Amino acid sequence: MEAEMTRLGALIGAFTAAALATTGLLATAGTADAAPTAAAAPAVPAHAVTGYWQNFDNGATVQELADVPAAYDIIAVAFADATTTPGAVGFTLDSAGLGGYTQDAFKADIKAKQAAGTSVVISIGGQNGTVSVRDSASAANFADSVYALMQEYGFDGVDIDLENGLDSTYMAQALKSLAARAGSGFVLTMAPQTIDMQSTSAEYFKTALAVKDILTVVNMQYYNSGSMLGCDGKVYSQGSVDFLTALACIQLEGGLDPSQVGIGTPASSSAAGSGYVAPSVVNDALDCLAEGTHCGSFKPARTYPGIRGAMAWSTNWDAASGNAWSSSVGAHVHGL
Repeated sequence: MEAEMTRLGALIGAFTAAALATTGLLATAGTADAAPTAAAAPAVPAHAVTGYWQNFDNGATVQELADVPAAYDIIAVAFADATTTPGAVGFTLDSAGLGGYTQDAFKADIKAKQAAGTSVVISIGGQNGTVSVRDSASAANFADSVYALMQEYGFDGVDIDLENGLDSTYMAQALKSLAARAGSGFVLTMAPQTIDMQSTSAEYFKTALAVKDILTVVNMQYYNSGSMLGCDGKVYSQGSVDFLTALACIQLEGGLDPSQVGIGTPASSSAAGSGYVAPSVVNDALDCLAEGTHCGSFKPARTYPGIRGAMAWSTNWDAASGNAWSSSVGAHVHGL
């Protein structure tokens, strides 16, 4: 989540306006209407706020789960790590780095958050994550190991934050297998980078579409990115309301339901290498997408009242800034 490298403009060439046109994503004029809303996991509200909780100390505020504000509807515990078994993951609480936070206290806090209506999922990957699911055997190992973590800790589901590539065929296979075992309350979130969602032919986008029937929300990372194409074929620079809305449009018009699209931003200027926007800009982008107000130069051809919400990296960086992000964006999302 905290990749410091800026995506170079050369990456844009891989997904040109012609590629967007091929997938039918170029915006056209039309009246405001909303696409049907997909069914969501029962524990997640129609408009939800996701926050990543750091299982490590990198200079942000060290937290226990109990410290995370109630404004967060989904907490993604970052991160599970690859094991020596292909595709499998494990999780170790950094008790020493978190001031002596114990396994028992962690598990109790998960239960308390869930009792208060918050979903808690285990996040796979991150900047340094090397989990590889590229055949049926590793897909089975992935599903088995994540389900074991769900059983051990009580996680509601999983977050896919693989920044080093994935295979849509086998990741979808793994996630469907996992969902079948987890049952109806399964929560599945994703946090792709901007380059991963520029075209429906990208593996991450293909994965999201392949698991659309079990997908809760895709909170794309609108940061550490550089300039990218919007759904109108124009190039937009990160750090603006247009960057948020024009790139979200690609997902909204590319097959995801509005209820499966969220806006992921840094909780503070210290949380990412680039792309931070003030909470008010996140709120403006949500208003633009939901009702066509507070837009910048880009205005979508239609509105998406069912837009899911927003995500912050991270709850710890939010706390370091006095929880300014969740106080503002949380209230706004819940008021949509």
